Amino acid sequence: MSQAEEGPRVAVAVVTMGNRPAEVDALLTSVAKQDVAPARIVIVGNGAPLPEFAERLGLPGEVTTIEVDENLGCPGGRNVALQRLSELGDVDVVVELDDDGLLVDGDVLRKVRDLYAADPRLGIVGFRIADENGETQRRHVPRVGAKDPMRGGPVTGFLGGGHALSMPMLAEIGDWPAEFFFAHEETDMAWRAIDAGWTVLYEPELLLQHPKTSPARHAIYYRVTARNRVWLTRRRLPLPLIPVHLGIWTLATLLRTRSVGGLKAWFGGFAEGLRESGGERRPMRWRTVWRLTRLGRPPVI
Repeated sequence: MSQAEEGPRVAVAVVTMGNRPAEVDALLTSVAKQDVAPARIVIVGNGAPLPEFAERLGLPGEVTTIEVDENLGCPGGRNVALQRLSELGDVDVVVELDDDGLLVDGDVLRKVRDLYAADPRLGIVGFRIADENGETQRRHVPRVGAKDPMRGGPVTGFLGGGHALSMPMLAEIGDWPAEFFFAHEETDMAWRAIDAGWTVLYEPELLLQHPKTSPARHAIYYRVTARNRVWLTRRRLPLPLIPVHLGIWTLATLLRTRSVGGLKAWFGGFAEGLRESGGERRPMRWRTVWRLTRLGRPPVI
């Protein structure tokens, strides 16, 4: 029986800015070693030229490389890959992986395929992220206050570093919010998916090895985090919840941030989020608010 007959057809998408060639080679080599080969691999050079990958690394399936002239950010670069896959129309699920990640296990794509085969309303599957020592940072566990990274199940969000997306879900709810560039785009997509009746699942058996990092390593972190938080609430929350959500996050930022420069950039981004449009407003239904609350994360936290 062919892979297509066995279950959903799985593609892999990687976006890179060209500054991690060794890491990208290692990641793609780990993709090539999967016991279920991806139907397609799409690699996007986000404002950077790409080398030849397929023959050099022995990549399986159809390999497509796309170079864009400017860095479109994380969500914008991913949209380039998703749009090409949508045009081709021959895959059901796309696995998106950070360019400095690594698939340690050889059965990741098979497990992804089987999860989607078992549940036609499965929209998003989040991977467990762990460093080379097997440690998962607490901020990478998609539950409020959760400490156990091995506890899977339905959740309200996922990590951009390693995840799978249903192509039928994307056709219904739309692609990544490219305006965000970096930060909170996963929450925007997860809320849209749940509002449309799709399931977001955290599956810790799907491991992406990734170096331990801090989001504040990015120079634009404080500004875009604040701006995108405002945009997220303006796009997705019922009006009465917007000031509640932003008030809680402002207080949390004041308590957590020790950098005066960081706070200045944060409040600048907050003002930018109020001043500028972050895209079309499509607020979630109140029953979605209740569903998020039952899953452990009401959309004001």
